[in-house]
Amino acid sequence: MTKEVKKEALLGKTLPQLTDLVAGRSWPTYVARQLAEWLYVHRAKDFESMTNLSKAIRAELNASFEPGTAEPSDVRVSTDGTKKYLFPVSSGGYVEAVYIPEGKRHTLCVSSQVGCRMGCSFCMTGRQGLRGQLSAGEIVNQVLHVPESNLLTNIVYMGMGEPLDNLEEVIGSLDILCAGYGPGMSPRRITVSTIGILPALDQFLQRSKCRLAISLHSPFHEERRQLVPMEKAHPLSQLLDSLRRHPAERQRRVSFEYIVFSDLNHSKEHVNALARLLQGISCRINLIRFHKIPGSSLQSPRQESINAFKEALEGKGIRTTIRKSRGQDIEAACGLLFTQSAK
Repeated sequence: MTKEVKKEALLGKTLPQLTDLVAGRSWPTYVARQLAEWLYVHRAKDFESMTNLSKAIRAELNASFEPGTAEPSDVRVSTDGTKKYLFPVSSGGYVEAVYIPEGKRHTLCVSSQVGCRMGCSFCMTGRQGLRGQLSAGEIVNQVLHVPESNLLTNIVYMGMGEPLDNLEEVIGSLDILCAGYGPGMSPRRITVSTIGILPALDQFLQRSKCRLAISLHSPFHEERRQLVPMEKAHPLSQLLDSLRRHPAERQRRVSFEYIVFSDLNHSKEHVNALARLLQGISCRINLIRFHKIPGSSLQSPRQESINAFKEALEGKGIRTTIRKSRGQDIEAACGLLFTQSAK
């Protein structure tokens, strides 16, 4: 019995990559832009629908390639309107993407890996371990093929996985999402969230104009290491040095994600340390309520504690916001994405 040869997916290829592919097959050069338009504007799911390509080219495409699109296999809907979509990926696993409507703002939280190997103590995704890297196409597919795709105003790489642990595919996906031949999103509308990995952080700052969010959670090395084990290899002090090293024209407003835990990381000492640590960096802090996960001793704080922490930080001149918890009833809130048992 002949083993079926897996075809190469075109979704996720940038225009220069499509141009190289077309040149290698001696097709007319304009075919590259036509392919990009079909993939990223018309969102074609098969080659037969690409009617401005010749039948011969379509036959060659069918023989060697596949579009690479995938529809969500499941959706869960929260009482607050949040939707969590389950997408199958080529590794055989699944990832989740979360659609969050809020007034005129329509945000999609996308995944960059199947699982995660960072092992953060407050995150369900990390309990899966790393089960696969997503291709640029599998990241872009989440944006193009949620039913609300045409409504989206913002994209956040805050789903499953550590984006800088899959840097090349993430950069490729950002290039496509911001390109004129693609959805053409403004880089200011896309945020990549990371715990901070070097030298990948330096490369991201050099190669992308998209916004950056760094998971902070504590200004103290030992305390942060207990929450984010990779603090040992990539200390926060080095990450901040990386931000300060980049020329002024490349600096952008950075967000620091700060999950608040009951009686742990929101004292006066934390406020003072954060003020010293972030001095000279154009930033804001997003406070996020911890969502309890099974088997963890960490506890969720009272709302009064979060409000008092916010006021104390603002008293130090740090712009601070409190992020609303969305989709908690469908396990779509921060730290709750988990697909290990998904079928």
